[in-house]
Amino acid sequence: MTSPQQTPDSHGHSHSHGPAAPVSKHLRKVIAAVLIPFATAVLVGLVVLWPGGAPAHERTGVGFDRQTQQGQVVKIEQIDCEDVNAAQVPPTGDTTTPQGREAQRAQTGDCEKATVEVTTGKDKGRRFVEIVQPDAPRQFHVKQGVVVAYAPDAPRDLQYSVTDVDRTTPMALLAGIFALAVVVVGRLRGLMALIALVISFAVLTLFILPAILQGSNPLIVAVVGSSAIMLLALYLCHGLTARTSVAVLGTLISLLLIGLLGSLFIGWASLTGNTDDNTGLIHGLYPEIDMSGLLLAGVIIGSLGVLDDVTVTQTSAVWELRQADPDMGPRALYRAGIRIGRDHIASVVNTLVLAYAGAALPLLLLFSIAESSVGTVANSELVAQEIVRTLVGSIGLVASVPVTTALAALVVSADRPGTSGGSATPETATGAPSGTPSGAPFETPPNAPAGRPFGGLRTRGGGGRRRKA
Repeated sequence: MTSPQQTPDSHGHSHSHGPAAPVSKHLRKVIAAVLIPFATAVLVGLVVLWPGGAPAHERTGVGFDRQTQQGQVVKIEQIDCEDVNAAQVPPTGDTTTPQGREAQRAQTGDCEKATVEVTTGKDKGRRFVEIVQPDAPRQFHVKQGVVVAYAPDAPRDLQYSVTDVDRTTPMALLAGIFALAVVVVGRLRGLMALIALVISFAVLTLFILPAILQGSNPLIVAVVGSSAIMLLALYLCHGLTARTSVAVLGTLISLLLIGLLGSLFIGWASLTGNTDDNTGLIHGLYPEIDMSGLLLAGVIIGSLGVLDDVTVTQTSAVWELRQADPDMGPRALYRAGIRIGRDHIASVVNTLVLAYAGAALPLLLLFSIAESSVGTVANSELVAQEIVRTLVGSIGLVASVPVTTALAALVVSADRPGTSGGSATPETATGAPSGTPSGAPFETPPNAPAGRPFGGLRTRGGGGRRRKA
């Protein structure tokens, strides 16, 4: 039978299961002595490296470095591709190649003439024509929003061209659904998580990216920015507690390990970080940026989010184990916590590898089409940097489990307030009556006789026989 005093939360532990019992004042001072100088150093780094905005430069008109405006398709007409000379068959007449077959289809098929109106900027209301071939991957429809590029040095009829479709509405709707789901399920903690997410993006866009563009060392900028994100996000979401502080320390140690390993293997493998059109454009615009340092900064920032999850979960698991059995010492807590961590390691590492593989799937398909060997694929810099990024981040994640578990076991087992020996105190940290183990207020004491719960005491709702009035 269940006691009527038993609450629904007296079973089923998780890292969000109520507040943990506080550690002693002395131990809080020890934790503060470590974290306050670290937080101060992060604040000083933010002040010293604060960029004050991205540096101005003359636009090249290449890739993302173009002036863009919003536009809308107002009219579509079907026309013969041959009339607009949309494509030409190769002079040799060879249509056995993919390019030749595509050109022949473009000449003999029907094209679309889309009339696009510019809806923003100084040329608002201006219209231009865009020819869409039948094999083009992107087809237009009337009233569709588009992104148009502006080339001021081109002839007037060629100054505007469509570069992409406008995805503002579906993206905003999806973000709204995400925010609503987080708040409905997570309630106040979910709201705090969303605020932390906004702060993280603010630090990234207002500090990390402009500071790198201003010429600051990408590694130092990434370390300072990631540390600021970590402190703000963890304490905002999980509270200013010793438990959160242990997670912060575990995350910090793991980030340092990732930084050291990343620096070693990026240099050893001669990874330049300049592997595609986007990084090439960055290097061309800002040649003073250390691209290999930028790659290392990406490794650190990319690992931070998963590290936060691992360290918070491991710390909370150790705290809950201690509340469930206050007699567990640091060694027993570590062993129990590391068993939980092994399951977490397996799932997180697999998630990280699959995330990188999914992002590089088109590239992997190209290598598969070329029938390249695994060694050839892995040796190419474009794939090698992703392998280094994945493995270095995974090593840091794996290391964070024993490091954070050990720290949590030591802290939670240290001088705790509450009962001492058999003396009674008015109330434990969880609000349970004196003498009741924290986190398990109605568990059978270890010395209770078999078949006699609660040490032989009967409760009014426990099935005991009552006397008649």
